[in-house]
Amino acid sequence: MRFENILVEKKDSLAQITINRPKKLNALNKVTIIELNEAFEELEDDTKIRAIILTGSGEKAFVAGADISEFADFSVDEGTRLSKLGHDTLFDYVENLSTPVIAAVNGFALGGGLELAMSCHFRLASDNAKMGLPEVSLGVIPGYGGTQRLPQLVGKGKAMEMIMTAGMISAEEAKEYGLVNYVTTQEELLPLAEKIASKVIRNSSDAISAAIRAVNAGFEEGINGFNVEIEEFGECFGTEDFTEGTAAFLDKRKPNF
Repeated sequence: MRFENILVEKKDSLAQITINRPKKLNALNKVTIIELNEAFEELEDDTKIRAIILTGSGEKAFVAGADISEFADFSVDEGTRLSKLGHDTLFDYVENLSTPVIAAVNGFALGGGLELAMSCHFRLASDNAKMGLPEVSLGVIPGYGGTQRLPQLVGKGKAMEMIMTAGMISAEEAKEYGLVNYVTTQEELLPLAEKIASKVIRNSSDAISAAIRAVNAGFEEGINGFNVEIEEFGECFGTEDFTEGTAAFLDKRKPNF
């Protein structure tokens, strides 16, 4: 895969996507969003890939935000289409991938950058990371899922405060609020992400995909997450992974998924 603004590497069952616009602090523009969509689609279709790490190039930023110069003169209709396109092609798409995505937040994750990290299945951060949704300081609101995913992760009150003040929080604060799972040094960020990914990879990819669908269902309006869990649980019994997993347990050996 050849791209202008991102790098994609594969090693065995693990893939890494690096947003590579260091001079722009990896800001999201239209081309980058399209390229990320294409990369995720290709990795989702690659049956060898069982986990994906998403990070930014350099040590300053994961993604410092959206490229404001692209939409500063947009009309109401253009702004609406911009948000919908982002949801459909990247942010909602990543959240609903059957391949787990781990965000390795290596610096600033602001605006669209934090929204992208939140669309991943979980997050790690370097100790220099700063996170926030500064959109109201520009006269707009988060438009790539920030008003919905942030309250899910940190609670309504803290999300309201972060959005209304347009302020940034530290990596340690993000961990305290449940926004990230771990905080470590820059040097250890990717090794830690890889270590956790390796634990994910050795489990059943079928079961993990089912778990993602069941967990996400609990946050969808009008969907009973418990019913989805029942259905997904039952479907697991028809998979080769279930046959292998239970046989390995009874034989007291490691499963070969």
